[in-house]
Amino acid sequence: MPLKLYFHPLASFCWKPLIALYENETPFEPVIVDLGDSKSRADFAAVYPPAKFPVLRDEAREQTVAESTIVIEYLDVFYPGATKLIPTDPDQAWQARMWDRFFDNYLHIPMQKIVIDTFRPAGANDAAGVAEAHVNISSAYDFLETQIAGKTWAIGETFTLADCAAAPALAYADCVTPMGPAHKAVSAYLDRLRARPSFHRVLKEAEPYFVDFPFDRKPEL
Repeated sequence: MPLKLYFHPLASFCWKPLIALYENETPFEPVIVDLGDSKSRADFAAVYPPAKFPVLRDEAREQTVAESTIVIEYLDVFYPGATKLIPTDPDQAWQARMWDRFFDNYLHIPMQKIVIDTFRPAGANDAAGVAEAHVNISSAYDFLETQIAGKTWAIGETFTLADCAAAPALAYADCVTPMGPAHKAVSAYLDRLRARPSFHRVLKEAEPYFVDFPFDRKPEL
């Protein structure tokens, strides 16, 4: 088959294109990359020298596509399915892209900051940076609570790129900075995302790897 996705099941940004692929039942070959294994890393670097996943390799078009959002944009154009992840309506399209950036920048990246800090050697932790990341996540929850109420998905009734970004960002952020009673609409949105078959499949496939997630609270199925 022409498409290969290089990824790791535990890597949060890899969940975004996986959701998109499963959402439209797009055939692809999964290639799990273990960056801790020298051969696996070298094989991946031969495809994409920066060795940062996820990466989509399209053998039919001889294209290597990096970065989760761009992979989804690429799939939506060249391998479209029943779910149009970038809406054709211009107003909905920019909203989907804007919320994609919101989830990545204001939830996903701060969450990763907190997680990565747990792997730092003793004495090298960034306590101030971690505290700031927790505040940023809480602030993002507060803002999202005012925006998601009354909607099924991020921009309304249509599942889009924005929801592919929201799913991993919220699922992991809730583990490191749990939502509170003031975030009922956000929590309900996350429940809807978990119930979506495409994301539920991603979570189910990642479940065996959750033991390596360094927090007692793990993503829920």
